Amino acid sequence: MAVSPLPEAEALAPLLHLLRGRRAVVLAGAGCSTESGIPDYRGPGARPRTPIQYQEFVRSEAGRARYWARSAVGWPRFSAARPNAGHFALAELEDSGIVQGVITQNVDGLHHAAGSRRVVELHGSLASVRCLACGEVASRDRFQNRLLSMNGDWAEHVGAGVEQAPDGDAELPPSVVEAFRVPACESCGGVIKPDVVFFGENVPAERVEDAWRLFAEAEVLLVAGSSLTVYSGRRFIYRAQQQGVPIGIINIGPTRADPMAAAKVEGPLGRILPQLAQALRR
Repeated sequence: MAVSPLPEAEALAPLLHLLRGRRAVVLAGAGCSTESGIPDYRGPGARPRTPIQYQEFVRSEAGRARYWARSAVGWPRFSAARPNAGHFALAELEDSGIVQGVITQNVDGLHHAAGSRRVVELHGSLASVRCLACGEVASRDRFQNRLLSMNGDWAEHVGAGVEQAPDGDAELPPSVVEAFRVPACESCGGVIKPDVVFFGENVPAERVEDAWRLFAEAEVLLVAGSSLTVYSGRRFIYRAQQQGVPIGIINIGPTRADPMAAAKVEGPLGRILPQLAQALRR
């Protein structure tokens, strides 16, 4: 495998050779969005965090209160994030016909915001919430208003100086969330959950099928900003191996696919992807 530490012309050469004249499908991870100010779980400098598990959210009222209190503080900054140069470069590569689409593990909607049209959001989107009982979907912004109105001046006393965490979360001391109240579904009184796949939860089957249909168009699988620690993304690496689809990687730090990659470039996607798009236009 050719591993290049810097996105200069010579360093990009193995990846350019891999992509030129081939249809690529991108498997995108959190590294795509760190330059938009959204922290990740596993990148360099990320400290260990314990995200809420699906079963805890479903079974524990206290767990749900803790999740939504932290989310209520983290949501304004998360929702204000904007696409970076890497997102726009992927949209440009799709416009040029090189990239067929993006399978993303991110839940921030930034690929759509940058202009990418064919995007499979494998883990859903934080922009909406869903009732676990009746299935009704509502916007996260609307639910944010309900969270804040139900908890009075709570938000005024927290938030300043709070550390942002991955997936719209925020670091809060336990004492702050003890009195936090969570509104129920307006239609049936059921439990409201963000419309994303939690740790320990399965990706919906129809979404997996959409991802496989997009993957089937790939002559190259390009991993962009993912360590591939989670199986829901790593499964595409296994299929690529089985079918002889070459793998290219752009990431900071090691990934689970490094031994299988035909080419890898180390570095920030906001710097590398625009150079890649420019070089492929020639």
